[in-house]
Amino acid sequence: MRPRMTDPNRSLLTLRGLDAGTLTSLLDRTESLLPVVRGVAQLPRTDSGAVVGLLFLENSTRTRCSFETAVHRLGHQPVVLTGQGSSVGKGESLSDTAANIAAMGMQALVVRTPLSGGAALVARVTGVPTINAGDGRHEHPTQGLLDASTLRSHLGSLKGKRILIVGDILNSRVARSNIHALTTLGATVVLVGPPPLVPWVFAECAPQIEVAHDLDAVLETADAIMMLRIQLERSAGKSVASDYRAAFGMTSTRASRLPEGVPVLHPGPINRGVELDDEVAADLARCLVLEQVARGVSARMAVLERGLVPALST
Repeated sequence: MRPRMTDPNRSLLTLRGLDAGTLTSLLDRTESLLPVVRGVAQLPRTDSGAVVGLLFLENSTRTRCSFETAVHRLGHQPVVLTGQGSSVGKGESLSDTAANIAAMGMQALVVRTPLSGGAALVARVTGVPTINAGDGRHEHPTQGLLDASTLRSHLGSLKGKRILIVGDILNSRVARSNIHALTTLGATVVLVGPPPLVPWVFAECAPQIEVAHDLDAVLETADAIMMLRIQLERSAGKSVASDYRAAFGMTSTRASRLPEGVPVLHPGPINRGVELDDEVAADLARCLVLEQVARGVSARMAVLERGLVPALST
């Protein structure tokens, strides 16, 4: 039996191709939902709560917990499946796993998978609105949204702003989603890291993308800096020299050179003493990691609303 078809606009598989109006609408809704996340406002209760399948077939803390929290905050019910302890460990394919979960009556699916393109595969197989929670090296759309929301709250309009993304760009789905979102919103993105992890070919993707291999040379040109984790699970460690912290880490000395008001972001998990020194991470006026986490819940609420409200009203 062929899967039923659904409106592709209710899924969020990538930020690539979304226009500035759509991104801005999602960011505005993210902002308006933040008081709910902070516990100072409540949404009207709904009698028609959805059941949302959370398929987390790759390790996760922030993304999984924030999606689960977002589902609860919206008055829906999450069903969580992880790779450990599931039939994936017996060799079941992603397609079969997703089809079986969808057959239980899910109104939406959230998918994290090591397979690049895996979320799009789930959407095709099931016909259920699908949200990509990170698929291989491809994208992490809701991370891109929460990062843009965090930057916008501190910088205002991102048009003309210069955002440095530092670290393992080659293997980072976070970097790819941020590149799409930030350039669409008018920012210039400077990709910084060792040559094996930041090849020059990235600069050919769009006129608003630059590549640099010397962090100190571009540090003081930044309006904001996003540090990335070295993805050892994707063999990135083979491309990293022992002096990585000295060359590309946000040390306390480097942070002291930043102009006042330049925020430092990190999607987590942080390798302390590598990407960020303890002193930098502890400076909550500059380091916005916990702000990102809070906005992660409201961003995922906004995306879930987009996928679920039409389904519940029909």
